[in-house]
Amino acid sequence: MTEPTPSSMQRYLTDTVREIPPSGIRKFFDLVSASKDIISLGVGEPDFITPWHVREASIYGLEQGKTTYTPNSGLPELREEIAAYMHKSFHVRYEPSNEVMVTIGGSEAIDLALRALISPGDEVLVPEPSYISYSPIATLSGGKAVGIETFAKDQFKLQADQLKQHITPRSKVLILCYPSNPTGGTMTYDDWLPIAKLVEENDLIVISDEIYAELTYSSKHVSFASMPGMRDRTILVSGFSKSFAMTGWRLGYACGHADLISAMLKIHQYTVMCAPVMGQIAAIEALRNGMDEKDRMVESYNQRRRLVVKGFREIGLDCHEPQGAFYAFPSIQSTGLSSEEFAQRLLQEGRVAVVPGHAFGNGGEGFVRCSYATSVAHLNEALDRIGNFVNKFVKTPI
Repeated sequence: MTEPTPSSMQRYLTDTVREIPPSGIRKFFDLVSASKDIISLGVGEPDFITPWHVREASIYGLEQGKTTYTPNSGLPELREEIAAYMHKSFHVRYEPSNEVMVTIGGSEAIDLALRALISPGDEVLVPEPSYISYSPIATLSGGKAVGIETFAKDQFKLQADQLKQHITPRSKVLILCYPSNPTGGTMTYDDWLPIAKLVEENDLIVISDEIYAELTYSSKHVSFASMPGMRDRTILVSGFSKSFAMTGWRLGYACGHADLISAMLKIHQYTVMCAPVMGQIAAIEALRNGMDEKDRMVESYNQRRRLVVKGFREIGLDCHEPQGAFYAFPSIQSTGLSSEEFAQRLLQEGRVAVVPGHAFGNGGEGFVRCSYATSVAHLNEALDRIGNFVNKFVKTPI
């Protein structure tokens, strides 16, 4: 029998997988990892280390021999802490026993939700620019992702009229991500009201990715699940990566109506079984005793946010003021370059890594995403390098 050649193995892949593009974020991350003199504003990861007492709790658990499987939905103590946290911080009540489940990061929760909800041909509404995984996961679930463009003039808030224009009889799920990755946009109670009305009128289910809920600067986050009538229509997804600097622990969770969580749990049982017990122990400690460190991190991000927005404006790049997350999304249209060209050339000539806006879908072209979750020294140096690069194309106002 003739062995297939490596180049021929592509023919065994599904059309769906072949057609999904690789991550635009990871592409630039891989380029950065190969060089030591590049300043990266590309990957959305806190530069803080997980607080010691959180790490210590996990270490102590290991010393006690806590290395076994947990219940599929997560440790009961962790689910109780998550439910208490959601009620205290965001005014949404969940029953820990059957309305909360622990996942491998928020990403798994989104994947589970879409696989539980989507039948072939169902449409998934995605306000864009947005986190790059939503549309590919919708496609992998058999659905059709429908992008809804948001605009800098609206602070990248989802507008009800834009949503209404994209709803069809096939629309089933609306994915929300506020505070937004990549724009830093947020939504208020009044912003949510007309969205909630459309969701109810059109019998939609909402997946609300609120991973950046603790990272807001001028007003407290309003959970979509807390809006009148939206609690049972919403699968609320969050996790510990951003708020508690726990990206590598891969701990997330989903909260929602028992019927929806039960369906997601069924898939979870057959795929990953449970989240690692060591991370769950650490997450319990983070929720019980990690709020002070979280607040200090948020204040540091706030200082950097002001620095970065001011810096971009001074070098001639228009930049709306992000109200959440830890990203700036400056316009680079004045350079005459596409987002991809700008990012590639800035990396090669300026030695700064940013993510081209088109990677985030409709409305992202003409912008780049810059994470300010890095040191002030790095940010200042990056702004100097970007300024020198931009001066080739744009004259800084006198």
